Amino acid sequence: MKKTALITGANKSIGFETARQLLAAGYKVFIGSRDAVKGETAVNELKAAGFDDVEAIVLEVTDAGSISYAAEELSGKIPHLDVLVNNAGIPGTYPQDGSNVTQENLKAVFETNFFAVIAVTQAFLPLLRKSDAPRIVNVSSDLGSLGFNADPQSRHYEVKLAAYNSSKAALNMYSVVLAYELRDTCFKVNSVNPGYTATDFNNHTGYKTVEAAAAPIVKYATTGDDGPTGKFFSDYGDTPW
Repeated sequence: MKKTALITGANKSIGFETARQLLAAGYKVFIGSRDAVKGETAVNELKAAGFDDVEAIVLEVTDAGSISYAAEELSGKIPHLDVLVNNAGIPGTYPQDGSNVTQENLKAVFETNFFAVIAVTQAFLPLLRKSDAPRIVNVSSDLGSLGFNADPQSRHYEVKLAAYNSSKAALNMYSVVLAYELRDTCFKVNSVNPGYTATDFNNHTGYKTVEAAAAPIVKYATTGDDGPTGKFFSDYGDTPW
């Protein structure tokens, strides 16, 4: 039986390309999308490109009912889930200076980028536990690196976003905590930074292509039994915490 993967926020951009690359690697892929029409549109595009083993699943990551329903639906379709890619995320509104970021902005960003990841992961853990080699990839950002944020020589040193950066730093800690809990199992749990990619997320100002951005996500989603866990990676290797 083919290995299976679920990707949140996969109807466009990096999530969509991650789905395409996993399909090319022989996986059966479920496109998580909060909008049913957009999810089906993504599936049809992938099928037109020659990939048949792909389905859409409605999944609004900030809605507990949607998460529960999606987990139940997927459990009825497959005996186990091999890969969960927590890709869905939002940048929040601007400005995000520490002195003026609003509570509403902070809560909205953390709800999607942090709390929703935990909720989705917990909901699908029973299905992941049935896999012989379960993999969880939390799509992070080097803007969540405390090391880079504190280093005046780093590429994005001046990009200080109180809501977004903090949410990704929190996400990285969750990856470490979950990886530690599952350390004596066959799980591999890692944070992966796709890099500054030209997508709707940043009005296509990024310098990386979606193909290059998805590559490290796929690499750690398909890592072998001797692969790492509890780490933070970019396409160039280890990313400082």
